[in-house]
Amino acid sequence: MSDKLKITAEIREDVGKGASRRLRHTGKLPAVLYGGDRDPVSLVLEHAPILHLADDEAFYSSILEVKVADGRSQAVILRDLQRHPYRPLISHIDFQRVDESESLRMHVPIHFLNEDQSPASKMSGVIVQHNLTEVEILALPKDLPESLEVDLAELEQGDHIMLADIKLPEGVAIPALAIDEEHNVIIVSTVMVKADQGTGAAAEAEAEAAEIAEAAGETEGEGGDDTAEAGDEE
Repeated sequence: MSDKLKITAEIREDVGKGASRRLRHTGKLPAVLYGGDRDPVSLVLEHAPILHLADDEAFYSSILEVKVADGRSQAVILRDLQRHPYRPLISHIDFQRVDESESLRMHVPIHFLNEDQSPASKMSGVIVQHNLTEVEILALPKDLPESLEVDLAELEQGDHIMLADIKLPEGVAIPALAIDEEHNVIIVSTVMVKADQGTGAAAEAEAEAAEIAEAAGETEGEGGDDTAEAGDEE
């Protein structure tokens, strides 16, 4: 795990929908921090740095550090990020406090390596499908990876890679695999499209992959702790 991404915040005293709108009009971002054995705290963030961080996938799967003006800091994870429906703006953020002694359930991205070197990718008419691009893991904060890696260098036409085939770092588990074998879904598959089948076969292959990905999402279910309600922040 890399060094914590740092976020500067102020304690927010003025809450409510009207106050939130006024904050946003001045380039600020309302947020809430909750979890552990302490009460939720309302925060104010600078919008521009958060919008920049939101382009980094590590922002969603890493331990973050929130620092307030009086010098206090708190290790947190991102639990919810609400965006404006059509403008490039973030409207609200929820952070959860991190306890170093308690395991976290987090969704992390899967990085597929060396696909262009695989025999399958070099075969004419073969499509390599990524049926799952992120997975929920369980780990202590100290063991939490920003991503998982799957090496496709040896992938052949007709091969597939299952969820259980992911090589996990020490201290990391995939909760779905502990449920039953049906949750061991295909994360990578290969599809052969004949030249005389044209784009119709390619579309059919993509539709098949979409069905597999959808089924994988349904088996994973909802992960993580419940987020705190931020009704007065909207």
